[in-house]
Amino acid sequence: MNSALVSAASHARSARQRRSAAADALFHNVTRGAALVVLALVIAILVVLLVQAWPAFHAFGWHFLTGSEWDPVHQRFSALSSICGTLVTSLIAMLIAVPVSFGIALFITELAPNWLRRPVSTAIELLAAIPSIIYGMWGLFVFAPLFGEYLQPWITAHIGNWPLVGVLFQGPPMGIGIFTAGLILAIMVIPFISAVMRDVFELVPPVLKESAYGVGCTTWEVVRHVVLPYTRVGVVGGIMLGLGRALGETMAVTFVIGNSHTLGLSLFNAGNTISSTLANEFSEAVGRTYTSSLIALGLILFLITFVVLAIAKLLLVRMARREGGKT
Repeated sequence: MNSALVSAASHARSARQRRSAAADALFHNVTRGAALVVLALVIAILVVLLVQAWPAFHAFGWHFLTGSEWDPVHQRFSALSSICGTLVTSLIAMLIAVPVSFGIALFITELAPNWLRRPVSTAIELLAAIPSIIYGMWGLFVFAPLFGEYLQPWITAHIGNWPLVGVLFQGPPMGIGIFTAGLILAIMVIPFISAVMRDVFELVPPVLKESAYGVGCTTWEVVRHVVLPYTRVGVVGGIMLGLGRALGETMAVTFVIGNSHTLGLSLFNAGNTISSTLANEFSEAVGRTYTSSLIALGLILFLITFVVLAIAKLLLVRMARREGGKT
């Protein structure tokens, strides 16, 4: 009797183990298949862009990347102005958004009283939910006129004569331009970066911060020596998320950048980005060369984003290895 019970229990246990192994194998294959599908989609997009952009690269060669001419009438195209506009506006946005987002996240997690944390966090999340076209309309009809009438003349008068950097802030006070587009982008990415920073700051174990305060550290010392080292991987990830949003933003930039295929040193001049060029001209493209040139711009934006994400990943891996070496 006992041997029969033991045998039945053994068979039941073996059956459960087989079912568990089958479920594990199924889960493993499904997740691997999902990852392969994503990889296949990325490769397919890249191949399609390469094929469609090849006529433009074949027609213009390296001049497509180094020239500044964009003439649909005579079918002469180059991408340098769009590339520079994309990089400059994103750089302006990150120079403004990163310190502001850090300050917001630090205030919410370390300085704000409990009754104020929830309203401020909710307001930040609501800003992230606003569609980009609303930011663009606000920038064009509200911010740009005020900026061109009041701030831009003051900046030109006080900074335009400085050596080296003064040339960046000269030009007619039109209100729209590369600098305005960078400011609007900064306002758009601040909610994303600050939300990620706030979440990772809240993951720091309270015992670590309390120990630092207990030995006499100030709030800044706690943030610098405890919070940032513990969360720097997440902080870098949040910054890269904001940078990716800034690089690919279309409608808001299209409203306020001026959409001019010209190159100049002044940030107050009208310019364009890859996304704004595609939004403005793709529906009006006539001819194989014109369409191929626009698709080539899309391929360049794809590669820029890929390079940025790859650099971010390498940076995170290097930081993780350095932490492992210290421990």
